[in-house]
Amino acid sequence: MERVEAEAIYDQGREVVVAVLLRMDEQIRRLEERVARQDERIAELERKLSRSSRNSSAPPSSDPPGAPVRSKDSSGRKQGAQPGHEGHGRPLLPAWAVDEVIEHRPARRRCGHLFSDDERPVGDPARHQVEELPPINVKVVEHRLARLRCPGCGRRNRARLPEQVARSCFGPRLQAAVATLSVRNRVCRDDAVELCEELFGARISSGTVDAILGRAAEALSEPHEDLLASLRRSPALNMDETGWRTAGERRALWGMFDTKYAYFAVQADRHEDHAKDLLADTQAIVTTDRWWAYAHLPLKRRQLCWAHLRRDFKAHAEGLAAEKEFGEHGLSLCEQLFWAWEVFAHTHDRRELQRTVRSLQRQYKPIIRSYHAERSLRSAVIYRKLSLGSQSKDGEQRVARLLSAHTTCRLQHRSLFAYLTDAITAHARGDPVPLLT
Repeated sequence: MERVEAEAIYDQGREVVVAVLLRMDEQIRRLEERVARQDERIAELERKLSRSSRNSSAPPSSDPPGAPVRSKDSSGRKQGAQPGHEGHGRPLLPAWAVDEVIEHRPARRRCGHLFSDDERPVGDPARHQVEELPPINVKVVEHRLARLRCPGCGRRNRARLPEQVARSCFGPRLQAAVATLSVRNRVCRDDAVELCEELFGARISSGTVDAILGRAAEALSEPHEDLLASLRRSPALNMDETGWRTAGERRALWGMFDTKYAYFAVQADRHEDHAKDLLADTQAIVTTDRWWAYAHLPLKRRQLCWAHLRRDFKAHAEGLAAEKEFGEHGLSLCEQLFWAWEVFAHTHDRRELQRTVRSLQRQYKPIIRSYHAERSLRSAVIYRKLSLGSQSKDGEQRVARLLSAHTTCRLQHRSLFAYLTDAITAHARGDPVPLLT
């Protein structure tokens, strides 16, 4: 408003001036409220922009280019072995495990002496072992089916292939190798074809890889169901879920884990009905994140994931005033808890651990347990990102069975290749497939 306009309003009298001031006051109040709402909105947007894998449940792959690097607790020392560190050299295999021995003799000494073959060695020889892959080529076995004529009826009769041979043109070990490359090492179909040709000299196609994975998943049908039954009997479980896509449609990959077994299943969504179906009548203590699908669990049987809580506390600690204080207190609690567990891992003094936990429970009440569902699910998440999910319901079932076998073998420090070889062999013969439990 210009001065001339203000004087004109003033000259119109008291009532006009009061009316204009009241109207301006109302306008100022509305603007202040609008600014306050915008400030809140800006603060919320800034918090979202500052979210990363350091202070939220977002995976590291979703961090923007400018996100701070996730730093570990540093001791100030350089990476690698420190001065005075005792080395860990590669141990030599015993003599009975060596396939070939090549003797070497010195030709001459620096002083000029030439050694002859008649001179006897002094002391034990120095040993150096080299491990090498032999040339690998697939073994091709041709089955010839003889035709014989019946002397009675005069008709010709051809021999039949054994059932385990008739099901595929590839043996169990080659099929297990292809499945292991595809699932554990997450090699795509085309790359698996190239690797099999280069490493083994095997002639396969991308369609053959898909068929092999289908037969492997078929062999894992009973072990897959047995894993679910065993997990339901476990006293403590970990559960997590992540997104999945089938032919572009949104789905959800659910996982159940304990220290020895893993079970995956692709469901329609992340609704609590699927969590109830998977858990069934189990009485286990279930460790989860704070997703609402687990809210039906009794508090005495539900443990929140401390990895998620720590990231949430980290986000609060980056706030202001009371929120910052709350976050710092939570981080301190996490550090005390993790340190208590680290001490227990070395001393195995359970009484001391219980005393520490009881003290911490006065500050934070949920039952304290370890959580590894997120780590066990990580391999499946990487597989989903590389494969872009599945293309059919059969593909969902195939992925669930193969990922369950892969993760279970990893938890048990067991060879996935050896297990798949046994499973595919037994299934082809019609024998019971070995279980993972």
